Amino acid sequence: MLLTAAVGNTNIHLGVFAGAGDHATLVRDWRIHTDPYLTADEIELLIRGLLGSDLEQVTSVAALSTVPSLLRELRVMVDKYFGAGPHVLLEPGVRTGVPLLVDNPKEVGTDRVANAVAASGNFGGSPCIVVAFGTATVVDAVSAKGEFLGGAIAPGVNLAVDALSEHTVTVRRVELRPPRSVVGKNTVEALQSGILFGFAGQVDGLVDRIRDEVDGFDGDDVRVVATGYLAPLMVNECETITDHHSYLTLDGLRRVYERVKAGKSR
Repeated sequence: MLLTAAVGNTNIHLGVFAGAGDHATLVRDWRIHTDPYLTADEIELLIRGLLGSDLEQVTSVAALSTVPSLLRELRVMVDKYFGAGPHVLLEPGVRTGVPLLVDNPKEVGTDRVANAVAASGNFGGSPCIVVAFGTATVVDAVSAKGEFLGGAIAPGVNLAVDALSEHTVTVRRVELRPPRSVVGKNTVEALQSGILFGFAGQVDGLVDRIRDEVDGFDGDDVRVVATGYLAPLMVNECETITDHHSYLTLDGLRRVYERVKAGKSR
């Protein structure tokens, strides 16, 4: 089995795949809180605790980290506990098959690259707009040819909520759920409306601008794919989203791993 790990600023998403190619299946997955001070040994202990005896069936690892300190620990952990290989750590220089048509490809977060790989693989032949709801809200464009064209990055839902509660004396954190109406009748509902519908409007606005301004994105075949740990909260509030893929990043890691293992050079 292939163990995949996507380490983000807020969560670590772990998943185990059985099979390969069109027959690959996500067997299990977990999300745990990111601690930037985790050591390689602690990461392995977390994985062992989640997998239990199934850990013995893991033969390969594909991972990425947007947290530099944890990328280093991931590398140590893989070498120490999964040394038999083969393994892939997604970082600049790894051949993914997705051209990065941006000013500086090395600046593109590896999670965005993995999402582009998976979007191209799952919806190949159609232009895709990937909306990742995480610590940041990231809206990226992937051409019908599988090219990463760039995107837009905005503060994530929870980041904005934290900033609002920290800098406003009378505002407290609220449960993020749709209110009865867009016009809140109390402070809680007003906050829920502003946060959920406001961010939904932001996403829809960015998607519409991409469709208007980017060549090839004005047709009916465009897929708007939501992913990320906050996607279930936002999917039903965004009018432009066509698909929800809960493990898009892990699927991208799997595809990169299979490509590298096959020895493809581009």
